[in-house]
Amino acid sequence: MYIRDDIRYIGVNDHQIDLFEGQYVVPAGMAYNSYVIIDEKIAVMDSVDKGFTGEWLANLSKELGARKPDYLIVQHMEPDHSGSIVAFLDAYPETTVVASAKAFTMMNAFFGQEYADRRIVVKEGDQLSLGRHTLAFLTAPMVHWPEVIVTYDVLDKVLFTADGFGKFGALDVEEEWACEARRYYFGIVGKYGVQVQALLKKVANLDVETICPLHGPVLTGDLSEYLRLYDIWSSYGVESEGVVIAYTSVYGNTKAAAELLAQKLQEKGAAKVVLNDLARCDMAEAVEDAFRYGKVVLATTTYNGDIFPFMKTFIHHLTERGFRGRTVGLMENGSWAPMAAKVMKGLLAESKDLTFTETTVRIVAALNEESRAQIDKLADELIR
Repeated sequence: MYIRDDIRYIGVNDHQIDLFEGQYVVPAGMAYNSYVIIDEKIAVMDSVDKGFTGEWLANLSKELGARKPDYLIVQHMEPDHSGSIVAFLDAYPETTVVASAKAFTMMNAFFGQEYADRRIVVKEGDQLSLGRHTLAFLTAPMVHWPEVIVTYDVLDKVLFTADGFGKFGALDVEEEWACEARRYYFGIVGKYGVQVQALLKKVANLDVETICPLHGPVLTGDLSEYLRLYDIWSSYGVESEGVVIAYTSVYGNTKAAAELLAQKLQEKGAAKVVLNDLARCDMAEAVEDAFRYGKVVLATTTYNGDIFPFMKTFIHHLTERGFRGRTVGLMENGSWAPMAAKVMKGLLAESKDLTFTETTVRIVAALNEESRAQIDKLADELIR
């Protein structure tokens, strides 16, 4: 696949994988992207997961014919991108490795060597000429590993963004970008909003026409929507108006309360209501929803003097990713000593700029007239 006349796609699709990073469901598979720039000098942009080394090297050979690569640019050392480095460098012993100092330290940790005799260490502002093409390097520490660099091809105005702007899904599956890019972002990159913002400020100074990430499709045409969404996500802004209700339920009573609240919100004109059963839904989807919408209701039971495990896990996912700037409503259920609301509020104590609703719904075992009235009142607050 041609990205530009001199830039070719040589990545692979993985439909063998069930869980990306051992936790994210990827029904549409995963793409491990790699690119080659063919000029007076030839640069390969990252490798792929070791399970696809042979396919990747064959893709490269098909593009190069009798020529050999001069440089391997290593932007990111996560194994799904670095897993084929050793095989590549064995196949092309005259190739020079280009990466950050931290990346070479990681190569030593992963492979037992730092390629001291065949490497170029790059830092912010460094450039590498391939002939017509000049590669300019930007550091992107903690987007989402510390060694990350991104690379700008000055001639063709192409930005190679490592894991930035990536998404779940193989490239031979047609699907809308934003949903799986959002789930990917908040699952994997979401903690590092400050660092993503720093990178976006650097990118704003470049004339970028094409974005080449290490996962997901190459982004072309009008890039403003991709940049807008990344700016919202990384600044923890509200992308869409709506209310997310995340709940756990042991015997169905808390579920009934969550569903009643959803019904009330819809009747009162809520723009969007999303209901997530945390024991059964994709947890990463629920996390995505909590960051997408401006209002979140957490409903759970008191359990072993604490809260139900799936809710505790969910709140941990939120707080470790910098959850902030939202309106939060609480609903608790307890047959003899309800205390879930107190526990949930305590778990959210470190989150910044949260506004808690005045109404907290308390259910003692099952819905009754009083708790139904509280749900109606909470719905009114959320609509306002």
